[in-house]
Amino acid sequence: MATNNILTQNDIRHVDYKDVDLLKQFVNPHGRMMSRKKTGLTAKQQRAVEEALKRSRFMSLMPYIQK
Repeated sequence: MATNNILTQNDIRHVDYKDVDLLKQFVNPHGRMMSRKKTGLTAKQQRAVEEALKRSRFMSLMPYIQK
């Protein structure tokens, strides 16, 4: 099964917490992480994005919630 998502299209193997522009694509307007159904990521990629998003929030690069 070939997945067609943002990470495989751009050949991104490592999701960096400092890449805020990439992480914003996986967050909905309320600031919540989008599901795998909407993003099309594999389980491994979803965990990597989730970890990077949490680190980015902890380092104040991304907000926890948006109004």
